[in-house]
Amino acid sequence: MNISENIKKYRSELPEHVKLVAISKTKPNEDLLEAYRAGQRIFGENKIQEMTDKWEQLPKDIEWHMVGHVQRNKVKYMAPFVSLIHAVDSLKLLKEINKRAKQNERTINCLLQIKIAEEDSKFGISREEAREILTSEAYSKMNNVKIIGLMGMATFTDDMEQVKREFQHLKSVFDDFRQEFPALEELSMGMSGDYQVAVDCGSSMVRIGSSIFGARN
Repeated sequence: MNISENIKKYRSELPEHVKLVAISKTKPNEDLLEAYRAGQRIFGENKIQEMTDKWEQLPKDIEWHMVGHVQRNKVKYMAPFVSLIHAVDSLKLLKEINKRAKQNERTINCLLQIKIAEEDSKFGISREEAREILTSEAYSKMNNVKIIGLMGMATFTDDMEQVKREFQHLKSVFDDFRQEFPALEELSMGMSGDYQVAVDCGSSMVRIGSSIFGARN
């Protein structure tokens, strides 16, 4: 498994406007450094403690994305450095991120996670709930978080027509929201198995792990 070749392959395949988030969870720092030396700067983790350890040890120009489900009591650990939180699914969580960002004199960018999959196991909120957050008085008063887009995970299936329908649904929600909320710029959808479909459906950010780093440990 040649990590740097994989990075270069994705960089050449993906359209210029699509960001590649290398999902590096469970992977050792050497693997991340190999990707870094190949030009990769955005890394995604799903455990805050692991991400914080890596942030402390790795080059400081890395952009760290939290892609997993976030527990509110752990937000304080990543608040000093996290660039983007992909899976915000409640106003309570947003309030905590705002509070911790303020303590660190930062503004933290977030995506709202919309539930598009049919599986019960996937987190996320409905289009209506997302709209409620975006239009809430509470959010309008937050100065240290910024919702810059939406994120979604398709059903884990080989039926690419279903995946396509789910991504198209999310893109239509995104397009509708953008007319009302012009700050929404990013649409994070697509992983190793379905990123091509996601890009075709309008994704601006894909999350690729196993196809870059090999199977998880």
